[in-house]
Amino acid sequence: MFKNISSFLKGSNFLNTTLSEFKEMLDHAEEMFSQVCRTLIHGKENPDLRKDLYEHDKKINCLEKDIRKRIVEHLVLQPTVDVSTCLVLMSVVKDAERLGDYCKNLYEVTELFEKPLNKEKFEELFNGMESELTEFFKETKKAFMESDEKIAAHSWEQKSKISHRCDAIFETLAKSDISTNEAVCFTLMARHFKRLSSHLSNISTSVILPVDELDYYDEKRA
Repeated sequence: MFKNISSFLKGSNFLNTTLSEFKEMLDHAEEMFSQVCRTLIHGKENPDLRKDLYEHDKKINCLEKDIRKRIVEHLVLQPTVDVSTCLVLMSVVKDAERLGDYCKNLYEVTELFEKPLNKEKFEELFNGMESELTEFFKETKKAFMESDEKIAAHSWEQKSKISHRCDAIFETLAKSDISTNEAVCFTLMARHFKRLSSHLSNISTSVILPVDELDYYDEKRA
């Protein structure tokens, strides 16, 4: 989609500003994920966590609305310029907004655990998945902002691996004899991890898909 994203930036204040704000959305979502994992998984106390997360999410939502507004205004004034790029941006900003929502959902899990997270059981089930997602955030930004097709293709493979592992976690938990509270909380974590990976992959693969096939890289690959 973006053979060379820098070519769009030259002389285009509209795209330069829009892409800068989009990266800012991803930065906020990455920070949200990092903060909630520090508390949920690593037990780092943060009395302001809820406030911090909702501040980040508010900024993400405001940026999404600003980008959408700017795109509409741009297309009204120059209806034949950057149309495909605008449509891609209109799609991926929603994915970025959903990243923030799923990070908030992860925070809600911290309030559901009746006991501190069992780190041994967590590692047995997830095996470093939170670290992989942290790296996934960085790869997604690089793939999109630099129009790196190799990283974009790899992101789909990464998303597929995480999805399959989450499905295996669901099955394991359904057959386990751990407490209902732990089973529900771990299931929710796996569900949110899976959705985060999907939205990150949607953003990455947008650089190698035509507009009509956005979010369907798996079908395109098949």
